[in-house]
This record gives sequence, structure tokens and C-alpha cells, in this order.
Amino acid sequence: MIQEKGSISINTENIFPIIKKFLYSDHEIFLRELVSNAVDATQKLKRLSSLGHYNQELGNLNIKVAIDKEAKTLTISDSGIGMTAEEIKKYINQVAFSGATEFMEKFKEANDANEIIGRFGLGFYSAFMVSEKVEIQTLSYQEGASPARWTCDGSTEFEITDGNKTERGTDVILYLNEESTEFLEENRIQSILDKYAKFLPVPVQFGTKTESVEDGTDEEGKTKYKSIEVDNIINNTNPIWTKAPGELKDEDYLSFYQELYPYSDEPLFWIHLNVDYPFNLTGVLYFPKLKNDFEVQKNKIKLFSRQVFITDEVKDIVPEFLLLLHGVIDSPDIPLNVSRSFLQSDANVKKINSYISRKVAEKLAELFKKDRKAYEEKWNDIGIFVKYGTISDEKFSEKAKDFLLLTNTTKEHYTMEEYNAKVKDFQTDKNGQLIYLYTADEERQHSYVAAAQKKNYDVLLMNSPIDTHFIQHLETKLEKTSLKRVDADVVEKLIEKEDAEKHNLTDEETGTIKSIFDQALNNMHMKVEVESLPADAQPVTVTMEEWMRRMKDMSKLGGGMSFYGSMPDSYKVSVNANHKVVAKLLTAEEPVKQVIAKQLIDLALLSQGLLKGADLTAFVERSVQGISE
Repeated sequence: MIQEKGSISINTENIFPIIKKFLYSDHEIFLRELVSNAVDATQKLKRLSSLGHYNQELGNLNIKVAIDKEAKTLTISDSGIGMTAEEIKKYINQVAFSGATEFMEKFKEANDANEIIGRFGLGFYSAFMVSEKVEIQTLSYQEGASPARWTCDGSTEFEITDGNKTERGTDVILYLNEESTEFLEENRIQSILDKYAKFLPVPVQFGTKTESVEDGTDEEGKTKYKSIEVDNIINNTNPIWTKAPGELKDEDYLSFYQELYPYSDEPLFWIHLNVDYPFNLTGVLYFPKLKNDFEVQKNKIKLFSRQVFITDEVKDIVPEFLLLLHGVIDSPDIPLNVSRSFLQSDANVKKINSYISRKVAEKLAELFKKDRKAYEEKWNDIGIFVKYGTISDEKFSEKAKDFLLLTNTTKEHYTMEEYNAKVKDFQTDKNGQLIYLYTADEERQHSYVAAAQKKNYDVLLMNSPIDTHFIQHLETKLEKTSLKRVDADVVEKLIEKEDAEKHNLTDEETGTIKSIFDQALNNMHMKVEVESLPADAQPVTVTMEEWMRRMKDMSKLGGGMSFYGSMPDSYKVSVNANHKVVAKLLTAEEPVKQVIAKQLIDLALLSQGLLKGADLTAFVERSVQGISE
């Protein structure tokens, strides 16, 4: 007969209040901890059996989670290896730290419940976050073992007595406290199990469900059915990332994607990860379709450890530019109770990060070489990842130069090497600088794009949110090359040539034209310049210099350029000295000069989407009046 009382070897009287108080915000993880312990016990038994050290029938190895609302208990049962009374003393009573002072000192650095549990070996003791008493009923697999019972009421006092369990395994019975009655609700437990236990390697049963089965035929020969109660198994014990890629078909990957993200669009493609040296890692990462060109959907990658869900905060494990991917990663080298500081410092995590980056690069290179047309069709979605990776990961950037594409306004795609060859002969300026022209909004900047195309210049599309950063990065990688938006100046100034246009205005006439437009503008943030442009070019063009607009764009994106973000917009008004309507201004009556100049300026502002409010109304009224006269 077993009869023993004692104190748990934690050299403090207040450890359980500390657990309850400081871990309360994450208190649902107690169920993950206890179910994971049950999985470990079951896996150990299966291992012993496979090695010939256990020769009895394994029987039903389902882990069972059960609620008793009347008794206010939650029970987690397994048919694993069980424990003897001596093993209870060893594994339950000796908590892995040496005193309250050390605990409290180290706790100051902890960020969450996972970190505390992981650091101090408190997995089982997380049960006391929700319980006023915990009871263990257990029977070891060892031949001749006696059942044992352990109880503790949340103080440091425990009691071990004879148990009443007649079959191998362990029952952990939680007598829930008043603050934790939510865990007596089926929906609450189901949601936790769906989150943490959905892919555990051992079947987890939670209650029963009704199924319809055949029950013979009726007098007319029609099949009869009856309803029966069956175990409700909540998990998929053999998810696809545990299988070899050769065993799987496309439909298996697509089906699993729907299991992870119901009602989502099909992914573009996927990468199956499988490595066992120098670290162990399996998983499947999917490239999703990005709605509206760029939709932030982070925290869609789920991190597992031996099929136990840990977190969807995978920032340090997955390269930052791939956080928009979906899927799962599983590594036993990452502990279940992982902490942020562990992820940031662990050598294996750093290796995993590099491995994932390399595998993605290899997959993209393979897709590009295998079927370039299909790759180009997916580029609108793939491009976000590739450009982000090129900016943020130097090793990825080096590999990406072979499959990173630049797209122009006619929807043609070029590698960087191909594009350089395409434009270098006619888009190099008089100083030997190669100019890549681009548009961020083809519709809004249409007149500027058209002006460039009229000169047979090519214009790139740079219209995703990441392109502001990508353009800056691209210039650092290309020799003697600048990128200029088509509306950063008149096209003749964007790519200056030796044979630039000349005009025949005298200095006095040039000054007069400038004065007319300055007066019509009356705006200190718009600077007038009289330019030598082709006679068929626009009479007036409004532009913002490339560097100024870039600084302001970076400021909007949080690029640390707040000084420029607070500055008022500053524009250049280019007046085409060779346009016939500008020449007309020199001979027009004084009042007419201002009307014409104002109308030309407003047309230029309108083409940039800058004419708004009262100014737009005045322009419309003035235009109607001019037509009516």
C-alpha cells in the first residue's frame, strides 16, 4: 500500500500563485502541455514495443479529452507508458529550478508564458493556471507495477497513495477553479484542440459524434441506415509534411492548403521542405495569390515541433521577405516552449532561416527555367516576394538576378541583363548614364508615358508598394544607371542628349514669358522654367523632381525621411518655348495673356491629377466660357 505525503522541491511557498498570476494571459496553453505529455508517453510506448521491450498488446492508443460539467473536471487520458510511484516523485515533484529568488530574477526577462514554462520546466504545472486541485491516476507499463495516485491542491504539499487505474496509462484530472469554468465548454476546448492538436501524431479523441451506417435492406430492397455513436477524432495524424514528396500529388498539396485555409484561392505553387542535417526540418510553404497586388497576410505560416503547434509568429525562423507565404514548418530542433530570445539567438534557427531562403531561390529558378511563360503569368504575385527578398537578403539577391523580372508598359518581361541590353543604346544620356524610365501609375501618368514612347523610349511599370524601396536598391546594383519616373521632368530633360532642341527667343522674351507664368501661378512652391522642347510637345508641363518625390514617398512608407514628409510639395513648371501658343503670348493683349497662361497651367495640373477643389471649378467655368464666346 502506498501512502506518502511531502513537499514538492521548489524552495518557495508561493510558486503556484506566481504561475497563476503571471501566466494567466496565456492560460489556454495548459491543454497543449498536457496533451503533448500524453503524446510523448504514447510515443515512448510505441518505441519500446518496436524495440521488443514491451510485448503486450498496444490496444487503443487514442488520447482522450473529457469534460465533466457536474464534477467541474477536465481529464486528459492516455494509454502510454504510465508511471510508478517512484517515477511520479522523480518527474512530477522535482521542478527544474532552485528557488524563488532565481525564478523571479529570470522572470524579469521573460516575455510570455511560453518562455517561462520552457525556461523552468513547468509544462505539467501549467495545469495549476486553471485548477484548484490536480489529480494523477497512473499505471506503468512495467510488469507487476501497481497503480498510483498523486494529488496536489496548488500548495507545495502533495500526496501519493494507491491508485485505482486498472489499465496502462495516465489520467490527469483537473478540478477547475471558479475563474476557469470556460474550460467546461465543449466549444472552448474544441477551439484549443483545433489550434494546438490538429496534426498531432497520435489520435486525439474529444467526445463522440453521430455517423450514419448501412443497416441491411428493407422489403423493397433499398438500403437502410442507422445512426451510431463513434469516437470524435479531432486531428490528422499524418499530414503531408510528414510524407515524402514522391508520395504526393498536386491534389494532395491543394487539399492540405484548403485544410489549413478553408475557402482560400488556390496557391500559385509550393515548396516541400525536407532536411535532416545539420538540423531537422520538414514542412510545406505555399505562394498565395496576393489580392490587390499587395495584401499583407502575415502570420499565416504555422510553426510546429513534432506536429505540436507552437506559434504563427515565425519572424526569426522564416526570412522576413517570405512572411507573406502560407504553410507549415516543423522542426524538433525548436523546443515546444519556445521563447523570442531563443529564436533570435539559436544557431539552428539561423541555419533554418538561410535554408528556407535558399530553397525558395532554387524553386523560383527552377520554375523560371522550366516554363518561363507560366512564370511570367504568375509574376504579378511572385514579384512582391522576389523584390522584397532582393532588397533584404544579399544571398537571395545574388541568386535572384537570374529570375527577377522587369515589366514594361506593354507587359513584356525582361531579366535585368536582358533589359539592360534592350535600352542601353538609345536611353544613355550625353554623360554616359543609362536611364531607366518608369511609371508608378500608367493611367494617371499617361501623357508622360506617351511622350516617352513618342521618342521610342521604353517605360517600366513600378506600381507595387514595395517598388519605392526596390528602385533605390536597383540603382545600387546597376553600374552608371539611374531610374527616373516619367513625370519627374520633361522627357528631354530626363534623358539629355547632345542634339538637344534650341529655341529662338531672346533673353528679354524668355524673361517676359517667365514673368507671365509666375504672375498666373502666384505660387511660391511652383518654379517656372522656359525650356527648349519640340514644337509638338506639350506647351506647359508640371513635374516634381525625382529626388524630392522619392524622399516624400519614403517618408510615407516610414523610411525615416520625416523631414521631407513635412515639407510642402514643390513642382517645376516647364514652359515650352517652341510651342506656337507660347509664342502667341508675346503678342496677346495683357488681360488675355493671364487667361491663356492660367489655362495652360491648369491643363498641365489636370494631367497630373493636381487640379482640385475651387481651382478645378474655376477651370471648368473658364473653359465653358471660352467655348461659348
